[in-house]
Formats: sequence, C-alpha cells, structure tokens
Amino acid sequence: MDDRTYTADAEPGDEVTVAGWVHEIRDLGGIAFLILRDTTGKIQVKFEKDEMDEDLVETGLNVHRESVISVTGAVEEEPRAPTGVEVTPQSVDVIAEADPELPLDPSGKVDAELPTRLDNRTLDLRKDEVKAIFEIRAEVLRSVREAFRSLNCTEINTPKIVATGTEGGTELFPITYFGREAFMNQSPQLFKQLMVGSGLERVFEIGPIFRAEEHNTPRHLNEATSIDFESAFYDHTEAMDACEHVVKAAYEGVAENCAEELEALGLEDEFAAPEGDFPRLTYQDALDKINATGELDEPLVWGDDLSTEAEHVLGQEVGEHYFITDWPSEIKPFYIKDHDDDEEVSTGFDMMHPSMELVSGGQREHRYEQLVAGFEQQGLDPEAFEYYTKMFKYGMPPHAGWGLGGERLVMTMLGLDNIREAVLFPRDRQRLSP
Repeated sequence: MDDRTYTADAEPGDEVTVAGWVHEIRDLGGIAFLILRDTTGKIQVKFEKDEMDEDLVETGLNVHRESVISVTGAVEEEPRAPTGVEVTPQSVDVIAEADPELPLDPSGKVDAELPTRLDNRTLDLRKDEVKAIFEIRAEVLRSVREAFRSLNCTEINTPKIVATGTEGGTELFPITYFGREAFMNQSPQLFKQLMVGSGLERVFEIGPIFRAEEHNTPRHLNEATSIDFESAFYDHTEAMDACEHVVKAAYEGVAENCAEELEALGLEDEFAAPEGDFPRLTYQDALDKINATGELDEPLVWGDDLSTEAEHVLGQEVGEHYFITDWPSEIKPFYIKDHDDDEEVSTGFDMMHPSMELVSGGQREHRYEQLVAGFEQQGLDPEAFEYYTKMFKYGMPPHAGWGLGGERLVMTMLGLDNIREAVLFPRDRQRLSP
C-alpha cells in the first residue's frame, strides 16, 4: 500500500487512494460523511446514497469506528469539509474491522482515566494531543543528540545488567544471571566515568535506567530514560554550562519543529525556549530563600535534603530553570568531588525546573585514594567495585558530568500532570503490562 496518498497531500482534481482509520461517520439521510484519519490528518469521504452503488454505500457506512479502511476516489474542493476537500469514493475496502465496543474513545469526545488510557495505549495514541506528546518527545531526543554532537561528544551504550549497583545495594532490581545474582543498572554513572579515562574523553548516552524505589507519585517511575553526559578535563561549572546548552537546545528544537503538535496541546501561544543564563544558587542560598518564605512547618538546616514541598516553594521564588550548587558532601554520592578548600562542601549540583529536579551532576573524584575513602565513608565495599576503582590507578583525568531525566524534561516542558503521560508503556509499582 505504499502508493497511497496521505490525507494532507490530497489536492482537488487528484485521483487518490487514502488509507487509515474510521474516525467518525455522520449520516444525514440522503447524504452521509465518513471521516478518515491517518498520521497526517483527516479527510472527509462523501456518500450520496441515491447516486452511488448500494454495496459501496453499505460498506462505507456500516463499518465500525476505528476500523482500518482504504478509499479510492476523486478529490474535490469542499469549503465546508474539515480540511477544505473531500473524496467521492469509487471503492471502499475494509482492511481490519474494529470491535464496536471500544475501551476508550480515540475521538476524545468521551474522557478516559489515565489507567484506562495506559491499558489501551495503542488506542490512546490515536488522539492528536496524545500523539503530539510523543512526536515532541522524539524531537527532544533528536535535538539533544545534536546538542551533544555540537559539544564534540561520542554517543555510547553501557550495560543495563550489572554485578553491583551504582550507589550501593538499595533501590536495585535483582535478577538471576546464569545462576548468579545481578541487578538492573540504576545509572550509567560508573561506566561513563571509565569512558572519559579512555580515548573518547567526552561522551553521552540516552538509555533506560531502573530504580526499585517504592514511590507511587506523579513524578516517579521505576524504569526511566536517562540523558547522560560526562567529559574529561571539565569541572562542575563547565558541566553546568553543557547542561544549560542541552536543555535550551531541546526547547529550541520543539519550538522550531513542533508547531502542529504544540497547537494540538493548546500550547502554541505560551511555549517558549528559555532565554538568558540559568541562575545558580548555592545550597545555602536555597535554604535561606526557602526558610524566608515561612511556608515550611520546620526551617531547613544544613545537611537536609530538599523535600518536594521545599522544591516547590523555591521554584515559585525563582520562577525559571536554575541550578543549586555546593551541596553538603554528606548527602552527595561517593563519586562527587569535594571542594579543595572545604571538604564539607561538594562540587555537586542539581538543575531544577520550578516544579521539580531535572538534573543531578558534579565534578567527579578522579584521585584513587580519595575515591576509595569515599566508598568506605558511605559504607560501601570498594572491592565490589574493583572493575571501576582500578582504572583510577592508570591515569584518570579530572572530569565532570550529569544525568537528566528524559521524561521529567518532557513533563515539565509540556506541563503534564503525570510523568506517565510522557512514557509509552510506563513501569511503576503497579504496572508491569502492557
């Protein structure tokens, strides 16, 4: 069927074969209309009952909604039609009949709850606004890849089945691997660090990560997409520069290439790429701003992590993407380097959207003795990570990087209520199928 014409390309005077789904049928008595939908849009098919073959009319008007059909006929101008043209059919072929009882309404006239939508994702994506999310997500990933390449990065792929976790034994999904215990990887962190010690030096990866967290919130997933960056001879400030560049590029790509999708989501007038530099607040600045609002039950003190409520309060104060820098060493992972002049303060940073954290990163500890000491301070066995630590004996350059949550980026970019709306087939505590 590669010789079919897409509905968007049908012009008056053409003889076409269009194929797609039956979106709607309107029977007005002597005349009836079938709306056919394909990936480019919709087109009206007109049936004048008294002037057409009875079998042709019966085939076209008795087919159930969401059935797959092909229609061959002449395209004519019709200003009253949804797209200004309509097809007068010579033939209608039913390719795949749909069940008359649909679990949800792809036309969107009847709303469905999110669990029903996720249970029937194929039908759900037939709605323009849902499909638009995933067209935008694809554009985000394309733009991000181009941004990384503009930074002279090499794309890598690291293992998702590992012998040890990135940050210890918690939050790991164990699996059986030929009689041995293994885990689904939480992050490509350790592997991307090993790569900056190789001849590649500056790398990125876009791939799945797995976290066995017990969360059941609108912002957490157990399988997510991580957008990762790591560069040799970078410090934490340069890594933040790269992060800002990549996030802005994602927005700019969507603004330039997704006008129809933004319109389908009702965002055409309010979507804009961030401008200017992202503010950079120290962790202490962040605590002071949050506490000054008086909105938390208890004031935050040095060493506290930021709760969801605290992030929301701070986001309201800042009002745009921003960084939190200079986190306490005690609450950052072992591989984050401390400042040379203050071991209590790390080079770790987070990049925030006003509504939530998007990025965690920092300069890494590249010195072998200090790295091993960091393992021990956090109660981890360095020998379990020997494949990683031993490479730091062979000339590991200073390096820095970060990980960006792909679904969170799309969620905050589009103002989605639930992160699951940005995933085709989400995995959480309750959902393992489809």
